[in-house]
Amino acid sequence: MSSKKKVVVLGGGYAGVLTAKKLANKFKRDDSIEITLIDRQSYHTMLTELHEVAAGRVEEDSIRIDLKKIFTGRKVNVVLDEITELDFKGQVLKSKDNSYKYDYLVVGTGCKPTYFGIPGAEEYTQKLWSYDDAANLKNHILTMFRKAMKETDKKEREKLLTFVVVGGGFTGIEMIGELAEWQDRLCEDFHIDKEEVKLYVVDALPTILPNLPANLIKKAERRLEKMNVKIVTGAGVTEVKKDSVTLGEKGTVDTYSVIWAVGVEGADIIEKMDVQQKGRKRIVTNDKLQSVDYKNVYVVGDNMFYIPEGEERPVPQMVENCEHSAPIAAHNIYTDIKGGQKKSYKPEFHGVMVCIGGRYGVAHLGLPGRFFGLSGFFAMFVKHFINLVYFFQVAGFNKCWSYMMHEIFHIKDRRSLVGGHLAKSSPNFWLVPLRLFIGYKWVEQGLHKLPGILKDPSKIFLIPAPPAADAVTGASQAAAETVQQAADAVSAASQVAEAAGEAASQWGNALPVPDFIDSIVKWSMDIFFYTPDGGFTVLAQVFQAGMVIAEVIVGLMLIAGLFSAAASVISVAMGMMIWASGMAPTEMLWYLTGGVALIGGSGSVFGLDYYVLPFLKKIWKKIGIVKKWYLYID
Repeated sequence: MSSKKKVVVLGGGYAGVLTAKKLANKFKRDDSIEITLIDRQSYHTMLTELHEVAAGRVEEDSIRIDLKKIFTGRKVNVVLDEITELDFKGQVLKSKDNSYKYDYLVVGTGCKPTYFGIPGAEEYTQKLWSYDDAANLKNHILTMFRKAMKETDKKEREKLLTFVVVGGGFTGIEMIGELAEWQDRLCEDFHIDKEEVKLYVVDALPTILPNLPANLIKKAERRLEKMNVKIVTGAGVTEVKKDSVTLGEKGTVDTYSVIWAVGVEGADIIEKMDVQQKGRKRIVTNDKLQSVDYKNVYVVGDNMFYIPEGEERPVPQMVENCEHSAPIAAHNIYTDIKGGQKKSYKPEFHGVMVCIGGRYGVAHLGLPGRFFGLSGFFAMFVKHFINLVYFFQVAGFNKCWSYMMHEIFHIKDRRSLVGGHLAKSSPNFWLVPLRLFIGYKWVEQGLHKLPGILKDPSKIFLIPAPPAADAVTGASQAAAETVQQAADAVSAASQVAEAAGEAASQWGNALPVPDFIDSIVKWSMDIFFYTPDGGFTVLAQVFQAGMVIAEVIVGLMLIAGLFSAAASVISVAMGMMIWASGMAPTEMLWYLTGGVALIGGSGSVFGLDYYVLPFLKKIWKKIGIVKKWYLYID
C-alpha cells in the first residue's frame, strides 16, 4: 500500500490550475506527495475571453490551453475524467469507470448558467459559459446571417437578424459589444444592410453594469448606443420560446437568437456534495478555505461561499478571487502535511474591467477606498496587461506570445486597442531584395577591411584615435596615421575616424551623436580600448577583428536567409555601435532601417530559414527545461 499523501484538485479552471501549480511548486522536491488534477476537459479555458470567440474576433484555439502542456515537467498528474460521485467520509472520488483516493481535496469545479425557473430559458437560449458554448454561438450567429441572406419573407428575415443578450452584467455587455462590432463584417460578407440588424441587451435591474460607478455606466451606455445597441432595463425575462423572448410588461421580441448571460450556480457535481452550501450551490468555508464539514476539503474560486471579516457579502465570483484563493489553499494544505502556521483568506480586490468590443472598455481599479475610473484605450491596455500577468502564471512566455498574436498582431477589421496598425502584414518575399542588398553591403565592407586585419592586427582603424596623444603634441604621429588609415578604409560600416572630423568621406558628414551618448562611449573607450600613453589595448585589436569578421558572417547569413531574424538584430546592433562611436556615415542609415525591416524573418522566403527553423523548432520543443518553462512558440 502506497504511503504517499494524495492531493486531488477537482477542476481545471482558473482556481484549479493555479492551486495545482502552487502545490507542485511547494512539493517539487518531496516524493512522498502525489498531486492529481482531474477535469472532464483536456484543456483549460479562458472563460473571460469567450465573447471574443463567439463574436469572431479571435480564433477558437486562442482561448484553450492544453492541461498537460501547462503541467509539463511538474509533479501534477493530469487525468481526463468526469467525477460523478464523492464519498467524503471514505475520501474517494468516483467516475463511471474509475475511483480516486485522496488525503486532501481541492474543489474548483467552477459554475454553470442558472435559469431561475424561467420557462423555455434553458431549452431555447444560446449559452456562453464554456469553450463549446462560444464555438456553438459563433456558428449560430453565422447560420442566422446565412439564412437571412437567402430569406425573402420580411418578418422571417427580421427574426433571423435580431439578437437579444439577456444580462447587463460584465458577460452580457462584453458579448453584445463584440457582436455589435462584428456586425459590420457580417453585413458585408452576407450582403445585408446594417439597418436590418437589431441588437438588444436586456436586464431586470434599472441599469446595466450595476457594480460600476455612474459615470462609467454612462460611458458604457453611450458607447453601446453609438454601436446601435438598444438597452432595455427594468425588463425581466418571463418566457423564452423558439422564436421569441418575452420581457414582462415591456413586450415580446421576435428572434431566433436569445443569448443567456445572466446568473450562475455551482456545477452539477456540487449539488451531489454532502457539504453545507449557500447561495447558488456554493460551498461554505472557513477563513482557511476549508469546508466547514470536512477539514481536508478545500474550496477555491467560484465554488466558495466565504464572507471575509468586516464584509457583508461573500467574495465575488470573479477571476481575481480565483487568483487570490489558490495560493492560500496551497499553503494551508502544505502546513497540514508539513506543519506550520495556516493563513487566513483576506482578499483585497483591485477592481473590474469590461470591454465593449476590441477597441473600447471601461474599468474601475485601485485599492479599497482608493478607486479610479478608466475608459477607452487605457482601460483596454489595463485589461490586456492583467491578462498577460495571469497567462504568464499559467503558461509563461508561450501563452503570452500567442495572446499578443491573437489580440494585437493578427487581429482582423481593426478590432484591437491600437486598431489595425500593428496587424497589417505583407508577404515576406517583398523583403528578399532588401535582405540581399543589406547582406551584400556587409560582406563587401567586411572583405574590404579583412586584408588589413590579417596583415597587421595592431593597426587600429575602426576605433577613434586616443585623445591622450593629441593632448601631448596637438597632432601626434599616431593620430595622423590613424586618420590616414581611416581615410583609406572608407566603408559603409565605419569609415570616418574621429580625427577626420566633419571633413568626412564620400558619403558626407558623420551622423550626429547626442552628447550624453558620446560621453558614455568615450568613457568606455578610455577604460577598455586606450592605454595611458595614447595607444590601443589588446582588447581594441580583438574588438576590431571581431567587428570585421561579424560583418562578413552577418552579411552571409542575410544573403543565405539563415537565422535572418538574429542576423538582422545583430546588423542593427553593429550599426548602432558604429553610430555611437561618432564614425557612422550617412550610408549607415541603410543598415539601421533595413535591419529593422528584416527582423520579422525574411529568410522564410527563398532562404535557408524555410528549411532549418521548422527542424530546429521540433528539436527545441522536446528539451525538458524548454517545455517546463514554456520557452517556445506554437
